[in-house]
Amino acid sequence: MDPNYSKLAGVLTGFSTNLQKGERVLIDAFDIPEAMVVALVRAARDRGAVPYVNLQNARVSRELVMGVEPDQYEAQCAWELSRMQKMDAYIAVRGSDNIFEMSDVDPAKVSQVMRAMKPVLDHRVNKTKWVILRWPTPAMAQQAMKSTDSFEEFFFRVCTQDYSRMTEGMAALEALMKATDKVELKGPNTDLRFSIKGIGAVACGGRHNIPDGEVFSCPVRDSVEGEIIYNAPTVYQGTSFDRIHLKFEKGKIVYADGTNPDRLNDILNSDAGARYIGEFAIGFNPHILEPMRDILFDEKIAGSFHFTPGQAYEECDNGNRSQVHWDMVQIQRPEYGGGEIWFDGELIRKDGLFVKEALKKLNPDYLLG
Repeated sequence: MDPNYSKLAGVLTGFSTNLQKGERVLIDAFDIPEAMVVALVRAARDRGAVPYVNLQNARVSRELVMGVEPDQYEAQCAWELSRMQKMDAYIAVRGSDNIFEMSDVDPAKVSQVMRAMKPVLDHRVNKTKWVILRWPTPAMAQQAMKSTDSFEEFFFRVCTQDYSRMTEGMAALEALMKATDKVELKGPNTDLRFSIKGIGAVACGGRHNIPDGEVFSCPVRDSVEGEIIYNAPTVYQGTSFDRIHLKFEKGKIVYADGTNPDRLNDILNSDAGARYIGEFAIGFNPHILEPMRDILFDEKIAGSFHFTPGQAYEECDNGNRSQVHWDMVQIQRPEYGGGEIWFDGELIRKDGLFVKEALKKLNPDYLLG
């Protein structure tokens, strides 16, 4: 077995989900090598956990959604929720070769399926130990504009890095965000103001996503004012978007434009919560520098933040509920136009680098040693 597989499986079952003796873990494998599934099963058993496996295929999933019948996924939700309620942990590894597999599916059908399956997602996120990652494919290498070999080297280096090195800096940023009221995000085409008072914050250093490196909170629901243009491309529900421009009044998105504006607004009209923000997070993974249209990587880009329309997490909850959770990313490093983050009138980060002394351990020069 490729030693990278065993090392990564050890990270996912150990550091990320901390599987304990007797715990049940569902391994959700989407188009990945069988050897990696076997590595995860073995790693779970080595820790005394009980592994269960679900194998999925993107083309088969697309075909099911293309011809979805009324109540079809409500029935599927019932048995998947029952299964998830019996799990202590969840590990998903997703490796589809085509991120646009769902691009020609009727958006109304995609929304129908997402609404029906939302109870499974909510239970998994809020009631289990979970971690999700993508699997390196030639398609991902192409998205990252790298050769297949160099992307695989990058992938395993990022995903198996020493995440414990982030711990001290993340704890300081988490504590600061918990004590913060007013946040200002400034930069080219961006001037946002909102409150995170009383919401809390959560440090993420390899526990839920691999790769990782962020601390997230959430705006008070009605507090967001101003506008933003996101400079990282994004793919959501099988459609690609660039230069998304949002304007806010009393927390609500009142204007949305960019490439594919009709589809953009269709998604934001999915339900009442889709036009409010459910997450604000600051990213700082030193290995990830450029967007590649894969949100598990892009939301961790060094010097970035994401500001997310839709569902809020229960750990940092502003009460917003939606079937949508769309992480949109802005990079604030100088080569992307720069930018600033202010907490209660104090400059926290400028042009992608933390300037407050307690947070400098989240800058690349420290994290890369």
